[in-house]
Amino acid sequence: APRPAPAPAPAPANPLAGARFWVDPASNARREADRRAADPAARAALLRIAEQPGAEWIGDWTPTSAVAGRVAAVVAAGRSAGTVPVLVLYAIPHRDCGSYSRGGLPDTAAYAAWVRQVRAGLGTGRAVVVLEPDALPQLDCLPGDADRRARTAALRDAVGVLAGAPGAVVYLDAGTSRWVPADAMAQRLRDAGVAQARGFSLNVSNFGWTDAEAAYGDQLVARLPGSHYVVDTSRNGRGPGDTWCNPAGRALGPVPTSSTGRAAADAYLWVKRVGESDGDCGRGEPAAGTWWPDYAIGLSQRAGG
Repeated sequence: APRPAPAPAPAPANPLAGARFWVDPASNARREADRRAADPAARAALLRIAEQPGAEWIGDWTPTSAVAGRVAAVVAAGRSAGTVPVLVLYAIPHRDCGSYSRGGLPDTAAYAAWVRQVRAGLGTGRAVVVLEPDALPQLDCLPGDADRRARTAALRDAVGVLAGAPGAVVYLDAGTSRWVPADAMAQRLRDAGVAQARGFSLNVSNFGWTDAEAAYGDQLVARLPGSHYVVDTSRNGRGPGDTWCNPAGRALGPVPTSSTGRAAADAYLWVKRVGESDGDCGRGEPAAGTWWPDYAIGLSQRAGG
C-alpha cells in the first residue's frame, strides 16, 4: 500500500507572539508632556507617543567599556515591567556614509569587541535586537570591494554573536521597499548571515506604507526561506513624503503589535524614536537624533483617531 506523504514541518512559532514591548517611562515624549501641562492639546499629542513602546538606540556614543552595563539596564527594566525591550544597534564603522548620522566605531576590530559587550549585557534576558539600520542598503557608498566585504563580514560576525544570546530575537536591517531590489537585498542579507538571525527589519526611520513594506518583506522571504521580518511603523501613517529627511505632513503609523495578520511578519514596531530629527536636511533643522518637540506633536496630531 502506498505510504501517506509526510506531514509538512510546522512553521516556527513567532517568538514575539503575545509580547508586550517595553515603554520607557523617562522618554523624551514623556518628559515633554510633563513640561506642557499648560497646553492640553500638545500634552495629549505627546502622551499619545509616550504611552507606546519605542526602541532604545545603542551606538558608538556608548563606549565599549560601558555598553554591557547600558544594555543590561534596559533588559532588566523590561524584565521588571514584564515586557520585551527593543534595542537598535547603531555603531557600524563608516556609518551613514558621511551623511547626517555619520559616525560609528573606528574599525571592524573595535566593532567586534563592542558587539561582544552587547552580548554580555543581554545575558539571558529577552530582547528584540535590530542590527545596524541602513548598513546593508548603503554598501554601494563604501569606497571599494574590500570595504564592502569587511562590512558584510562584520555584520555576519555580529549576527552570530548576538543570535547566541538565548533571549535575543535578532533582525538584520534590510532598508526599505524603495531602496534595493529584492534579489540584490536577499543576496546581501544571505552574505551577512541572516540565516543565523530570526530575519530582517524594514522601514527603520522611514515612511513607507505598511502594506508596501510587508509586500517587499514577503518577496525577500520567498528568496530567504525561513526568514521573518519586522516593520517600523512609527511615522508611516501618511506614507512617504517628498524626501526621506524630516518630510512635512507625516503622521504616526500603526501602534506596535505582534498581531500583524501576516505569516512572515513577526511585529510592527516603533523603531525610530518618534520626534527625533533625521538631520539638518539642508534646511537648518535639528541635527540627527535631536529631540524636536514640534515635529513630534505634528506627527501625533495628524494621526487622528
